[in-house]
Amino acid sequence: MSVQAADPGTRTERAPGPPVPKRRQSLRQRVWRERWAYTFIVPGALFFLVFAYVPMLGNVVAFQEYTPFRGIEGSPWVGFANFTAIMSDPEVLTALRNTLVIAVLQLVFAFPAPIALALLLNSLLSERVRRMVQTVVYLPYFLSWVIVISVWQQVLGGGGLVAGLLDGWGIAGFDAMTNADTFKILVVLQGIWKDCGWGTIIFFAAIAGIPSERYEAAAIDGASSWQRTWHITLPALVPVATLLLILNIGSILTVGFEQLLLQQPMVGADAAQVLDTFVYFRGVMGGQWGIATAAGLLKGVIGTVLVLSANRVAKRLGGEGIF
Repeated sequence: MSVQAADPGTRTERAPGPPVPKRRQSLRQRVWRERWAYTFIVPGALFFLVFAYVPMLGNVVAFQEYTPFRGIEGSPWVGFANFTAIMSDPEVLTALRNTLVIAVLQLVFAFPAPIALALLLNSLLSERVRRMVQTVVYLPYFLSWVIVISVWQQVLGGGGLVAGLLDGWGIAGFDAMTNADTFKILVVLQGIWKDCGWGTIIFFAAIAGIPSERYEAAAIDGASSWQRTWHITLPALVPVATLLLILNIGSILTVGFEQLLLQQPMVGADAAQVLDTFVYFRGVMGGQWGIATAAGLLKGVIGTVLVLSANRVAKRLGGEGIF
């Protein structure tokens, strides 16, 4: 048995070994590598840190009999006494009831309004008409609530346009701005008129991201305009609508402080008192800082629980949620 020597001129290939793992960079190295990207984040992070997170430290006032003269360090601690006072205060129950009624009405009527308006404008064939309508419906968003209430007063108030027309027809005494029975519906209508146009921007962006080939294929298959909207456009809007719905549920106890504060003298506290105005009148005007802070803290805790619950429900139903 002879053994042949390997030819020194030929190269023998070695089997490839396991890949050498890359050295994991530390957090400091990764931050330094992306330092210019983080630079753009700094202004926004500072804004939320200074105006959102640092003020949260003031929630300790909810557990004190706080007075501005003593300060946080000098004010006595009262534990959960402020929360107990809130639970037994009939004004809080009135404010909570009004808040929930207005919030439900806003979810039912105001939340779908931008979706319906976006679908309506998207169905317009004329690009010129669409842009003109968009500009008109965007304008109320940039008006302050003082101007909005003044405009509605001139139209639906006792001496407004509608009252003048009805007086000419023999119907006197019309004044929708001071009617406590229909005030909550009026609040929702004002919110739709002011914010609906601006809310369509997000849904327009979602509609613009739908491939045109889907509509063309559906049209070739004989789908009508309504069928294309129902089977193509609406499913594409579901993720965006779910995200906004979860965020709206989290702020369900915040129904518009300035809007209601301006109109409360016209309809009375029984119809226009909500949690935000209660905090203002008890804290800023009444000097009961502990009770007002406790009400605000309780509202924030409830909003957080609602966001977490709505996000979990959305995921269990097959949605993406927000985190």
